[in-house]
Amino acid sequence: MNKFLTEFKERGFFYQCTGEENLSKLMDKQKINAYIGFDCTAESLHVGSLLQIMCLRLLQKHGHRPIVLLGGGTTRIGDPSGKDRTRTILSEDEIEKNINNIEKILKTFLDDTDSKTKPIFVNNFTWLKSLNYISFLRDIGKHFTINKMLSFDSVKTRLEREQSLSYMEFNYMILQAYDFLELNKKENCVLQIGGSDQWGNIVNGVDLIKRHSNKQAYGLTTPLITLASGAKMGKTESGAVWLDEKFLSSYDYWQFWRNIDDRDVLKFLKIFTDLNVDEIEKIKNNNINELKILLANKATEMLHGEQNAKNSEETAKQTFTDNSVGDNLPSISINEKELKAKINIIDLIILSKLENSKSEIRRLIKGNGVKINNQIIGNEKLIVTKDLFIDDLIKLSLGKKRHIKVKLN
Repeated sequence: MNKFLTEFKERGFFYQCTGEENLSKLMDKQKINAYIGFDCTAESLHVGSLLQIMCLRLLQKHGHRPIVLLGGGTTRIGDPSGKDRTRTILSEDEIEKNINNIEKILKTFLDDTDSKTKPIFVNNFTWLKSLNYISFLRDIGKHFTINKMLSFDSVKTRLEREQSLSYMEFNYMILQAYDFLELNKKENCVLQIGGSDQWGNIVNGVDLIKRHSNKQAYGLTTPLITLASGAKMGKTESGAVWLDEKFLSSYDYWQFWRNIDDRDVLKFLKIFTDLNVDEIEKIKNNNINELKILLANKATEMLHGEQNAKNSEETAKQTFTDNSVGDNLPSISINEKELKAKINIIDLIILSKLENSKSEIRRLIKGNGVKINNQIIGNEKLIVTKDLFIDDLIKLSLGKKRHIKVKLN
C-alpha cells in the first residue's frame, strides 16, 4: 500500500475511502493535490479541527500538496451535517475577518518553504458568488436526485426529528460537490479529505466530477474523535479549546493536553503529534505522566512554538510541584478601587472566568476545592482584601487543575 495511506491508517486517521486501491496506485505513481475544507463560522478553529490539520501536514510529509479551502461562500449557507438547527447567518465583514484569522492559524501548522508542497489557499466565494442560478441548475443540478439527497444522514436526521431544514441548507451538499469539481478543474485536485460526517458530501463530489468531466477523483474520511470520557473533542467544562492565543493562552492549551485521560494518551500521541509511530510504540510503557508531558509539549510546540511549550511545562511545575506562581500562568488584573468595593471570593472567581456558576462555586468551596495561595478557602462570604496579596499577586485555584494569577494594579 502507498506510504501516505499506510501511515494514515497507522496513526488512526482512516475511516472510509472511495476506490482505495486505485488511489493507492495513483499516489505511488505521482504526487497529487488534495483538499480539506474549513467553514469560517468562528474567528478561530478549535482542537476539533486539529485532526484535519494533521492530515494536511501528513500530505506535505509525503510530498503531496494540500489545498486549504476556506468556505467564504458555503459559510453564508451553513452545513447541516451534525447540526440540529439552522446556523446563525454571519455578516460579510464577520466572515471575511474569520477567513483571515483562520488562514493565519493554518499557516502556523503548514510548511511553505517547498514550492512543490506549499499549501494552496482558496476561498470558494470566488466562484460561488457569480453562479448563474439557471445555468447552475441545468449544468450541475441535473446530476443530483432528491431521492439520494434525502438519504444522507445530515438530512435524514433532521427530518426524522421533525427539525427545520431550510432549502438553503439542503443545497449545501450540491455546493460542496461543486467546490470539488472547481478545484479539480482549476488546481488538478483529485482527493478530498474530511470528517466521517462529510462522507455523503464527498461522495457527491466524486460522482459529480465523474459525470461532468469523466475524470476519476477520490474521497477519504477520518473518524469522529472523542475523549475517553465520551465528550466531543474540542470541548471542555470551561469551553472550547481554541487554536488562537487571543482566546486561549499557550499555557491553557498545554494544560488541555497534559490533563488528557490516561486512556487517550497513546492514541493522541499518534494522531496529534509528528512523533514517529515506531518511536511511540517503543515508549508506550513509560510512566504515564511523562507521556502526558511529552504529548503536551509536542502538541503545543506545533501551534505556539518550542519556547512557549517549555515555558508552559516550567509554569506547571512551579504551580503544581513547587506551589509557587508560574510566570506563564494566565492572569487577570484588578485595581484597588475594585477591592474597596468589597469583592467577595465568589465575585473574584467569576471575574477570573475559572467558573461562571455561583452554585458550582459554592459547591467547590464546601468541598475544599477553592484555594488562595494554596490555602483552602472555606468561607463563601470571604471578602478579598489587599492583605491576601503577596507582592501584589494572588494565586487563585479551583480544584487541582484550574489556576490563575490575580494581579493588583
